Amino acid sequence: MKKLDNVRIESFTKLISPQKIREEIPISDKSIESIYQGRYGFNNILDEKDDRFVVIVGPCSIHDHKSALEYANKISELNKQIGDKILLMMRVYFEKPRTTVGWKGLINDPFINDSNDVEEGTKLARRILIDIAELGVPAATELLDPFTAAYLGELVSWVAIGARTTESQTHRQMASGLSAPVGFKNNCDGNLDVAVNAMQSAISSHSFLGVDDDGSCSIIKTGGNSNVHIILRGGGGKPNYHMEHIKECEDKLNSKGFTPRIMIDCSHENSGKNYENQSIVLQDVISQKTRGNKSIFGVMIESNINEGQQKITDNIDDLEYGISITDSCIGWEETEKLLNQLHESL
Repeated sequence: MKKLDNVRIESFTKLISPQKIREEIPISDKSIESIYQGRYGFNNILDEKDDRFVVIVGPCSIHDHKSALEYANKISELNKQIGDKILLMMRVYFEKPRTTVGWKGLINDPFINDSNDVEEGTKLARRILIDIAELGVPAATELLDPFTAAYLGELVSWVAIGARTTESQTHRQMASGLSAPVGFKNNCDGNLDVAVNAMQSAISSHSFLGVDDDGSCSIIKTGGNSNVHIILRGGGGKPNYHMEHIKECEDKLNSKGFTPRIMIDCSHENSGKNYENQSIVLQDVISQKTRGNKSIFGVMIESNINEGQQKITDNIDDLEYGISITDSCIGWEETEKLLNQLHESL
């Protein structure tokens, strides 16, 4: 008899349920309050009830628990100086989209050795998010695999849908049920309509297949997520943060009934894929805000303890501490300088 099913599947490994992982790694009242305040503040900024400026800053990806917490501590200390005018959120990314192949992030491969221990990666990601929240720092992440939302969605204060997945119906449906606010990036060719369409989809109710707290495949019905916005990250080899680009984005959002609320990603094609140019983007944003722009409410910056990027080697013990293993980042010294400049301008 010819085999028709699972012809190319090598194995199945049952994953711990969301409820079990919560019981095994519980969240404290302090962490809950930190996550809630991050969401509450962000939503009020979106609704123009809070005039602070949002800054989502942190490593391109998290690969090490210790350095992640050291960075979070730095954010916590800096917040004491600039938190009156800036809502600081730490970029805590555990999943990395790949054009072909490569390290897919801490959840998929926590030991960076192709062992792909997803359960251990999920547990480690949960511990890191709880520890960061304990420091009073709201976490921001990209949800690449919709299943991840069932495990980590409760622990983040803001979610990004990336340029490669903004057009995905699956991610738009997921966003409609998330408890946190969501930013949709324009897609890789620079098209803005895709992100605006995603926003329209996410504010609507949906029914779709997903995972419940017991880990069972379920039909999920959502009520829609009104706390959505657009993120401009450049595209098609060009930036899209200049005044003329902002005006175009404002017009598109207005035409669809949205109050223009725009976040600028200082990295990716807005920086020409050169991490050192992120400061140029930020300075332009500061200039636009100084001249009275009301629609730009936040920025994203890729930053780490130390600047640059390093390649993954066969022996992960050879990795240098506090340096990105994915995209290059500016170091903490420059990060602190830029954010203090931003604070002064505000």
